[in-house]
Amino acid sequence: MTETSVAPESALVSSDATAAQTPAAAPAKTGGADGADGSGESLRRVAVASFIGTAIEFYDFYIYGTAAALVLNQAFFPTLAPVNATLASFSTYAVAFAARPLGSVVFGHFGDRVGRKSVLVASLLLMGLSTACVGLLPGYGTWGLWAPLLLIALRFLQGIGLGGEWGGAALLAVEHAPRGRRGLYAAFPQLGPSVGFFAATGVFWLLSSALDDAAFRSWGWRVPFLLSFLLVGVGLFVRLKISETPVFAKVLDAQEASKVPTVEVLRRHPRELLLGAGGMIVTYGLFYTATTYCLSYATGPLGISRNTMLGLSLIACLFLAAGTWLAATRSDGAGRRKLILAGSVLAAVWGLLLFPLLDTGQPVLIALGVGGALFCMGVVYGPMGAYLPELFSARVRYSGASLAYNLGGVLGGAVSPLVATRLQSAYGSASVGWYVSAMAVVSLLCVLALPETRERELA
Repeated sequence: MTETSVAPESALVSSDATAAQTPAAAPAKTGGADGADGSGESLRRVAVASFIGTAIEFYDFYIYGTAAALVLNQAFFPTLAPVNATLASFSTYAVAFAARPLGSVVFGHFGDRVGRKSVLVASLLLMGLSTACVGLLPGYGTWGLWAPLLLIALRFLQGIGLGGEWGGAALLAVEHAPRGRRGLYAAFPQLGPSVGFFAATGVFWLLSSALDDAAFRSWGWRVPFLLSFLLVGVGLFVRLKISETPVFAKVLDAQEASKVPTVEVLRRHPRELLLGAGGMIVTYGLFYTATTYCLSYATGPLGISRNTMLGLSLIACLFLAAGTWLAATRSDGAGRRKLILAGSVLAAVWGLLLFPLLDTGQPVLIALGVGGALFCMGVVYGPMGAYLPELFSARVRYSGASLAYNLGGVLGGAVSPLVATRLQSAYGSASVGWYVSAMAVVSLLCVLALPETRERELA
């Protein structure tokens, strides 16, 4: 099978050469790319759809992390000792990361054989509805052991849904973008986590400010989850307006898709898969240490009020957005690899500064510590929106990019709060900083072994 015999998803790739040969193949109404069919309007619609979808799905994912740090230990594990209840809460949080590679396999399979739109709609529905159901789930005091078991099941479904989200959203932007601007357009889905985290933290901050502690722990924490019903409707409205291009239909009719994309990824791209996953470790490790774990650590051992810490997290999120946008948009000129390496070096240094800044107990220094960590994370994360898809051939790009992204999540995100909790209790907070720096070094070495990709053709 030659490279031109590509999977159905390559129909979304609108290169300049294709546009010159088939000018009518991607009219504006079908979502052709700017630079491929001359329609900026359709590309803007794609950018908005990829951005809103990832923002909603990451909002769903992040509200669980905030709730796990603040209230789920008491709501679902009240019979355990405080440290064990926190570990149990973070363990349910980690379940979704274990499920995300499975979501990558399932949604990547259909994304590489059927197309982007239907897969992205399905992932949004699964993620949104499982999130909303957490808000309806009775606690341990009502349902006993069934309550945490069902919580784990819903968290598992969340992970499967998010496992199929990022790859499709990133490819929707990257494969429509003009050559030389893929980093810019990939910045839109990459901003989704920043906005989703800001929204999740903001909702919890408002509820924490408006309610007393008893009301917040009784029912207030459920409101962010129930809002997912509304957000799913918004996301579906936006995504259903995006249609597959006629080019995709022609490729589907004329070419042979990969029969089992995941197997082909493992056979043809094992190096890119493993090293790409390794490159993602630092982004997950930084994010979930600086947000979920630091929120629990600051409101627990440090004795900082929940409201203060949520407000500082909102400020820190702006650093994440700034780092993501800056690095993603600069990667078209400077190169993806160079910026990812620079971000990894910064993260290795900042890991050693994070907890000394937190341990001061001073709000300004805490905001600086968490904000600096998230800025470093954004510098690595921003270019990854284009870098991971560019590592894989068109036949298996959805499966390959999604698997690399989510395997990095298992290695860097699932265990970070658990390891950090154990390290802090046994060796003090400085050991957590060394752990963060070690993850940054691992990612640095993985990306050093990968090539630059910005000049690669996608088709």
